[in-house]
Amino acid sequence: MENEVWLNRQARRTLDRLKPRLETHFKDFSKKESGAWQGYLDRLELYFPHLFQLLFRLYGTQYDFFFHLENLLQSVTQSWIDRPADLKTLDASRLQKPHWFQSNAMLGGVCYVDLFAGDLEGVRQKIPYFQELGLTYLHLMPLFKAPERENDGGYAVSSYREVNPVLGSIAQLSDLAAELRAAGISLVLDLVFNHTSDEHQWAQHARLGDLEYQEYYRIFPDRQIPDAYEANLREIFPDEHPGAFIFHPDLDQWVWTTFHRYQWDLNYANPAVFNRMAEEMLFLANLGVEVLRLDAVAFIWKELGTNCENLPQAHLLIQAFNAVARIAAPALLFKSEAIVHPDEVARYISAGECQLSYNPLLMALLWNSLATREVRLLRQALQNRCQLPPGCAWVNYVRCHDDIGWTFSDEDAQELQIDGYSHRKFLNSFYTGRFKGSFARGLPFQENQKTGDSRISGTCASLVGLEKALREETVLEIDLAVSRILLIHGILMTLGGIPLIYLGDEIGTLNDYRYRLDPAKASDSRWVHRPFTDWGRYEKRRDVNSIEGRIFSGLHRLIELRKQHEIFGEGLFEIIRVENDHVLAYIRSLSSQRVLVFANFSEDEQIIPANILRLYGVGYRFIDLSSQEHIPFADLILGPYALICLGDA
Repeated sequence: MENEVWLNRQARRTLDRLKPRLETHFKDFSKKESGAWQGYLDRLELYFPHLFQLLFRLYGTQYDFFFHLENLLQSVTQSWIDRPADLKTLDASRLQKPHWFQSNAMLGGVCYVDLFAGDLEGVRQKIPYFQELGLTYLHLMPLFKAPERENDGGYAVSSYREVNPVLGSIAQLSDLAAELRAAGISLVLDLVFNHTSDEHQWAQHARLGDLEYQEYYRIFPDRQIPDAYEANLREIFPDEHPGAFIFHPDLDQWVWTTFHRYQWDLNYANPAVFNRMAEEMLFLANLGVEVLRLDAVAFIWKELGTNCENLPQAHLLIQAFNAVARIAAPALLFKSEAIVHPDEVARYISAGECQLSYNPLLMALLWNSLATREVRLLRQALQNRCQLPPGCAWVNYVRCHDDIGWTFSDEDAQELQIDGYSHRKFLNSFYTGRFKGSFARGLPFQENQKTGDSRISGTCASLVGLEKALREETVLEIDLAVSRILLIHGILMTLGGIPLIYLGDEIGTLNDYRYRLDPAKASDSRWVHRPFTDWGRYEKRRDVNSIEGRIFSGLHRLIELRKQHEIFGEGLFEIIRVENDHVLAYIRSLSSQRVLVFANFSEDEQIIPANILRLYGVGYRFIDLSSQEHIPFADLILGPYALICLGDA
C-alpha cells in the first residue's frame, strides 16, 4: 500500500512536469480547440497515474524510463488529435454507456475477407446480409500485409498499416469500418502483438545489423542463453522447428520464434517496443476498429527460469495498453485470446485489462457433451469457472478459425472420476471418426504419435455428423445433425455474453478437403474448415426444405429469441440440477423475470419432472418463448437435442 501511494505521488509529479511540455508541443491545437484539449487533459489526469504505475513496474529501473514515457505521451496525444470527429463522438457515447457490449442485441460473426467475400469491397457488399443475419459485431481475420506464402493465415504481420493488397487498401478498410458502424456493426480486428513476420521493416533493419532494431526482438549470438530458456519452455510447433529459437544465417545469430520460424517474438523488455506497438494499436483504433483481439497474450513476456507463459508482466503490459486506449480512444475494447488452463484464461479478464475474452472452455465442453451425451463437465464448468467481473463478457463460440483443443480442467475432471489424459484421447478419437459409432468427421491437428495428443479441425457441420449423414443418405442422421447444430448455437444465444458465429456454419458448410492440393496448406489441417464461401449454397437459405434453409431458419429463430428478450443479455445466470446428466438446465433472471432453459444433449427423449418446473419457475403456468405456446404444468418431454426456454405465462 505504501509503495502504491509513493507511485501515485510520483505519477502526479511526473504529469505536472510533462503537461507544460505537451502544451508547448501541441500549442497550435490546444489554442484552436481549447475545450476539446481541456477534456483530453481531464482524461489524462484520470488515467495517467495508473498508466505510470504499470509502466514503472515494467521499466522503472531503466535509466531512460522518463524519456520513453514522454515519448509515449506525445504519441498518445498526437493520436487523439488525429482521431476522426465521428470516432470521438463514439468515444463519448461509449463512455456514457460503457457496458454496451453486454446487450442481448449483440451478435458476432467472424470470417476471412478473401474466403468469404473476395476482398474488402466484397465484404462491404455483404453488409445487407450481415444485417439480415442480425450481426452487430464483425471480426475480420488477419488482413494486413504478410509474407506471400507462409504467413500463418495472416498472423505473421509484415505491416500493421498496410492491408494485403489483394484484399484492398487502408482507405477501403477505414471506409468499411464507417459503413459497418452506420449499419450498427462494430468492426473487430486482430492485434498480433507477440511477434511480427521476418519481413516487417523492424526485422529487416535488424537483419541489416541495425542494433536499435535488433533490440526490438530477442536475438542471441550463441546457444548459451537460448539453452537456458529452453530448459523450461514447451515446444509449440515441434514438427516445424525444435525449441523456441531458430538460427538465422543473415544475422549469424539465434532468434526467438515461439511459433513459426518466420514469426519473430517482440522484446517487450525494451520500452521502445511498447511505445511502437501502442502507436500501431492507436492507428487501428483511428481507422474505426472498435474491438481488438489480442493474439497470443500468454506469451508476450519472457523471463529466464520460467515457462514464459502467463507471467505477471504479461498482465501489466495488457493493462498498460488498456490505459493508453482509455486516454486516446476510449471506445476501443480488448478481447483476449488465451488457449490455456481455464484459471489462466480468467486472469486476463477485467475492466482494466481485457473487457472481453474468448471462452475456449465452453467451446471444448459443448463438443465434449455432444460426444459423451453427458453434461457433467459442462455443468460443473459453468457453475464454477465461468463467472466474470462486472463490466466484462465472454465471447462464446462453438468453432473458430483455429483448431479445437480440450482445455477443460483436469481438476474438474478428477472430481467427476474422469481421467483427463484418457478422456482427451477419447475425444480425439471420437472427433476424427476413429471411435466406433462416432458421427464426427474431423481431422487431427498437430497430432503427436508418441503421446496421442492432438487437437481437432473441422467445420461445425462435419463435426456434428452432417457430412457422415449426407454421405450415407440417412434421413434420421441428417435430422439429428441439424438438431445438434441448433442445440449448441442455442446455448450460445441464451447463455449470455456475445455469441459468435463462424460464418458458414449458419448454412451447414462441410469440410473442404481441397486444401490438400495446395502445397502451402497441405500440412495444416485447419484449412479444412476455412473453405471459400459457396454463395450458391447461401441462396438456399430461404428454402426451408433445404438443409441450408433448415439450419439458417432455425438459427435465425434463436437469434430473434435472444434479441427479443433482454434477460439473455444482462440477466443473471444460475445452473439448475435436474438429476439427469443428459440435460443442461439453467435459469436466466432479470428483475422479476425468470426464464428456465433446458437442453437435451442426447438423441433420446428426456423427461424433466414437473416438480423441477415448480421449484425453479414462478407459478404453475409457462410459455415456450420460441413458439409462444402455453406449456401445461406436467412433466416436460424434451425431444432429441432439443432446447426449450420457458418463461412465465
